[in-house]
Amino acid sequence: MESNFEAIKPFNNDPFLGHLATPVSTSTLTKDYLGNLPAYRRGVSPLLRGVEVGLAHGFLLLGPFYKLGPLRTTEYADLAGCFGACGLVVILTACLSIYGSVSFQVDDSSNADPLQSANGWSQFSAGFLTGGLSGAVFALILLQTGFYG
Repeated sequence: MESNFEAIKPFNNDPFLGHLATPVSTSTLTKDYLGNLPAYRRGVSPLLRGVEVGLAHGFLLLGPFYKLGPLRTTEYADLAGCFGACGLVVILTACLSIYGSVSFQVDDSSNADPLQSANGWSQFSAGFLTGGLSGAVFALILLQTGFYG
């Protein structure tokens, strides 16, 4: 009793080829979600993309420093958390700048996406720094006014 049904088959009937496509990674819902993330959104300047990503990171980074930092039991926990989040945003911005200078050595403006150039990545990094510091300060203001935490 041999069955012709085979649940697992090699990609293109070649056992030496592989692919990472799954029903989750190839679904239209996943593709639409990832396409709407700021880094992949077309028609938005790299500076504004960086501000949006930085705001989210700066706002969310304050929490771990505030709740788990060494000054968590003192009255300066919120301020120390803000300084920690701002410090990490500066470090991440340095890492973004290093990545951009290594990856985009030649300013290729023929790409359809301006983020894929040295100038675009520099704008993205500057926006990330501005947004990250602003997000951390905004979270600090919410902590001190009692709306958060």
